[in-house]
Amino acid sequence: MQNGHVPELPEVEAIALFLGERIVGTRVAKVDLASIAALKTFDPPLADLEGRIVAGVRRRGKFLLVESDESQQPLILALHLARAGWLQWRDQPPATATRPGKGPLALRVSFVTTDGEPCGGFDITEAGTRKSLAIWLVRDELEIPRLATLGPEPLAPEFTPGALAEILHSAGGAQIKGVLRDQSRIAGIGNAYSDEILHVAHLSPFTPCKSLTDDSVSTLHDAIDTTLRDAITRSAGHQPALLKSEKRAGMRVHGRAGEPCPVCHDTVREVSFADSALQYCPTCQTGGKLLADRRLSKFVK
Repeated sequence: MQNGHVPELPEVEAIALFLGERIVGTRVAKVDLASIAALKTFDPPLADLEGRIVAGVRRRGKFLLVESDESQQPLILALHLARAGWLQWRDQPPATATRPGKGPLALRVSFVTTDGEPCGGFDITEAGTRKSLAIWLVRDELEIPRLATLGPEPLAPEFTPGALAEILHSAGGAQIKGVLRDQSRIAGIGNAYSDEILHVAHLSPFTPCKSLTDDSVSTLHDAIDTTLRDAITRSAGHQPALLKSEKRAGMRVHGRAGEPCPVCHDTVREVSFADSALQYCPTCQTGGKLLADRRLSKFVK
C-alpha cells in the first residue's frame, strides 16, 4: 500500500458502516483462514463463528470489530489491517477453496440470510512481504492487548478541548506529530491524518506539546474534529475498493510533496525518516522554515 493509503480512523469507520449495512442480521456461513501467521488467537477457534448471526460491525481506533449475537457469550472477530492489509467485499464469494500460504489472501468470510441464501462475503488481503495484518477471535475485545491499551476516541463527546489539554500536558516535551499518532494517547489517527490535522491547525509537526497555549490546544482540537469528520463524510457509502483513492484525493499536504499548498500555494515539503515520511507547508506551519530531513540529522553536528 502506498504512502497515504494506510487505513486510519475515517477509512475503517467507512468500512464498518459499509459492512454493517450488508451483514448485520445475516448468518456466518463459512470462515476460511489462508494466512496462519495473521491469526493471533486459537481459543475460541475460527470455526466457532460459523452459524452465528452478525449483531453489529463497529470500529475502535483502527480496529474493525464484527460481533456475533448469540444467547451464549458472543464472539468478536477483530481485524487490524496494518500497513498493507485491506478488505474486499464480494457479492458472490468464490466457490473455489482458499489455498493457505498462496497469494495475498489472509481470510475469507461468507454469509447467508437467515433462510440460507448466499448474500456475499469479504476477503481480508495483505500485499507485500512485510506481514503485519492481525486477526483475532475473542469473547471480549479487551482480551486483545493492543486494543485494551487504546486511548480515547477523538470524535467521542468526552474528547473535549480539556481532555486533549490533559493528554498534551502528560506528553511534556514530546513532539505533537508523534503524540497524535500514539494510539495509547489518542485512538485512530495515523501518519496521514496527523499531517492533515497539523496543517489545518497551523502547527509544526515538531512542536513540543508543552509549548502549546490554551488557544493553540483549542485550535488543534477543532482541527482534529473537522479533519476526521470531513474525511468520514467523503468516505461514507463508498465501496472499500474506492476508499484508497478517495483518501488520496482528499489530502491537502500528506503525500503531496512538491505540490502547491491549497491554502497559501507555497510548495509542500517532506521530512523523511527510516520507514516513513511526513509532509507540511512551511508558510502555513513553520513560519517559512524548512525542517531537516531526519535521515541525515545524525550527520549534522
